[in-house]
Amino acid sequence: MISLSSPVKTAAHDWPAGLKLAALCVATVGLFYIESPLILAGVVTAILIAYALPGRAFLRAGLAALKLLWPFIVIVAIWQAVIGELVQGAVIVMRMVSAVALANLVSMTTRLSDMIAVVRWLTTPLRRFGLSTAALEIAIALVIRMVPVLTNKGGRLTESWRARATRRPSWRLVLPFTLLALDDADHVGDALRARGGLTSERET
Repeated sequence: MISLSSPVKTAAHDWPAGLKLAALCVATVGLFYIESPLILAGVVTAILIAYALPGRAFLRAGLAALKLLWPFIVIVAIWQAVIGELVQGAVIVMRMVSAVALANLVSMTTRLSDMIAVVRWLTTPLRRFGLSTAALEIAIALVIRMVPVLTNKGGRLTESWRARATRRPSWRLVLPFTLLALDDADHVGDALRARGGLTSERET
């Protein structure tokens, strides 16, 4: 989720990252206090409008990021149908979709540097006790940058398998994908060491 980015710049990109993250926390907690399906349907509609305002490209990217929820939606729908509580199932699904969509929206409209700045500000008390927060900050940056890269390499690995075999990709791809990830991690480690590692953190 935190690796998502927007295909276009929006007005929300200029909003303070801390304010957006705080609003996300409040909104997510608030969702669990809403029991009315009609109100939740209104929330989902409002979020959809928020995605549509920056344009079609942003809307398509936002909806594509929500496709991973389909298995969970299907499982919840089947279970709630079995126990005869479809209304409650609809409430659960709309809460889940709303929470994830809001989180994606914040991620897509927040720059990496702004996100790290918020983390750095939140961990200020730790540095006052002599604890270094550089590892946490660089870890967030690496996750955000590496997830899309690994996803792309995994896709290419799957395409290579399909081009050379008649069987569907299976667990046999786990080892080569792991080796790819380890190779990337080794290169990143070398790059960090060449730049002084984590010891060059600027204290504030």
